[in-house]
Amino acid sequence: MLFPKYQLVAYVGLPGSPALGPLDKDLDAKAAKLETLSRAYAAGRTPQPVLELITVVARGSRGKDGMYRGRLPDSKIEQYLTVARKHRMLLLLDIQPGRAKILPEVRRLERWLKEPDVGLAFDPEWAVGPTQVPGRVFGHTTGAELDSIAAYLSGLVTAQHLPEKVFVFHQLSTKIVSDEAALKTHPGVVTIKSVDGIGARKDKLKTWTKLTTHLPSGVHAGFKLFYTEDTRHGPLMTPPQVLALKPRPELVVYE
Repeated sequence: MLFPKYQLVAYVGLPGSPALGPLDKDLDAKAAKLETLSRAYAAGRTPQPVLELITVVARGSRGKDGMYRGRLPDSKIEQYLTVARKHRMLLLLDIQPGRAKILPEVRRLERWLKEPDVGLAFDPEWAVGPTQVPGRVFGHTTGAELDSIAAYLSGLVTAQHLPEKVFVFHQLSTKIVSDEAALKTHPGVVTIKSVDGIGARKDKLKTWTKLTTHLPSGVHAGFKLFYTEDTRHGPLMTPPQVLALKPRPELVVYE
């Protein structure tokens, strides 16, 4: 069981895109930094570092199929998984689907999701409608859609006899997820809501309270820190400040 034994701490990123997080290059050096950082979050638990790779990235242009998203080649996923395994880390494949439907994008990654140390992250801020453009509007998902993803992952865990699989969904405002209560627990899937509030500490805390007060049963809390956006408004929150949040963030993500 992942929780309450482990504390997850993640770096997020996309190859060659430093604006999207620290995992843009120098992966071994970044993994070593993450190992050190994760120990600052132990607080009675076993630190478990995580690499969150943006595998499907929303784009502001149509692309060949009109879906406003790009996909990383398998060779890049393989590269990140190799580093994750070398450092005994988990790998999360993050999806920003643009106009594409989320479940087909998840299923397309099945060969990776069948691996015991690979989980999934979904960023519905970037899941837009058929006439919308990512970045111009906030995307949206529903509790039922999140539930369908968790159910699919649970099926893989059962069929492949896998250890618990992490499923993270990111959220920065209440509008991004509707009818969250439709998200249920599923055997073998650890579902985490990552609260992605940006800005000054007081604003991040307001967002945290709004988005964690009515967590669905069985959904764990996560918290995201932004090296650039947050520090425009003051110092980055420290590990003790993050761990003082109620409920305890069981996943902390750095972008």
